[in-house]
Amino acid sequence: MPVLLLAGPTGVGKTDWAIELAESAPIEIVSVDSALVYRGLDIGTAKPQQQVRARIPHHLIDLCDPAETYSAGRFVGDALEAIHGVHARRRVPLLVGGTMLYLRALLDGLAELPEANPQLRAELDAQAAGHGWPTLHAELARVDPAAAARIAPNDGQRIQRALEVYRATGQPISALQKATVSPLARFEVRYFLICPPDRTMLHLRIAQRLEAMMTAGFLDEVRRLRDRGDLTAAHSSMRSVGYRQLWGHLEGRYDLREAVDRALAATRQLAKRQLTWMRGERRGLWLDADARASWQRDICHDLSARGL
Repeated sequence: MPVLLLAGPTGVGKTDWAIELAESAPIEIVSVDSALVYRGLDIGTAKPQQQVRARIPHHLIDLCDPAETYSAGRFVGDALEAIHGVHARRRVPLLVGGTMLYLRALLDGLAELPEANPQLRAELDAQAAGHGWPTLHAELARVDPAAAARIAPNDGQRIQRALEVYRATGQPISALQKATVSPLARFEVRYFLICPPDRTMLHLRIAQRLEAMMTAGFLDEVRRLRDRGDLTAAHSSMRSVGYRQLWGHLEGRYDLREAVDRALAATRQLAKRQLTWMRGERRGLWLDADARASWQRDICHDLSARGL
């Protein structure tokens, strides 16, 4: 039984591809999205509507409260459980999303890394405060060139973790990660990547989607979450693109127009990072944005030939 994986940058139309395929094939959709796991984050995540989810089975949506923390490790366990359940029903799981951390965890596995070391982190924070994260990035490039190549010079969180692991174990984090086994290794995986037609069109789609979200009540959704009283801007759920910027507006840090502009810029940056990661992928089959119909036809033909 195959496992289908469909990835692409935000705004490229992955959900539409998935739903149309599921309308004509024995497919159940498994979300690979770090924001869709949270209940109450609906408009700003473009969460499939309830009537669609009632018609087409979806998994890994609305798993936890926004005050909870959801990890890549938990995601892998939940995804594997969903895959086995779908296969048991003689149906095919289609994993859809663009959360790079989750995709890496599925495709490459999660390394067994040491626990956080407060003393080492304090030392690294002090060095960064004195010399800047680019200096520590240069140190990382000397001890772990592979990790440094995929971490931006100002990405303090990831630089800190990579150097922390090296100082704690004497081994590069890239080597530890490379030694892992993909959780999908036991399955027949068909991996597809949607390529946007061009950057201008993708940016237009992103802008139109954000405008539609605002019209649908995105700001009121964030206001309701903030009014709960138990959430802060530091919660993982509220750091999601769009939510973070509208939360800042509700805190009075800037007006609504600036919040929307910031959300648009952050979404475009997310798409850029996703595309950069995708371009480094050699395992998936690239699909043009106008290839939806032929992709669906090929998948349906293959599943039919398998008696599904």
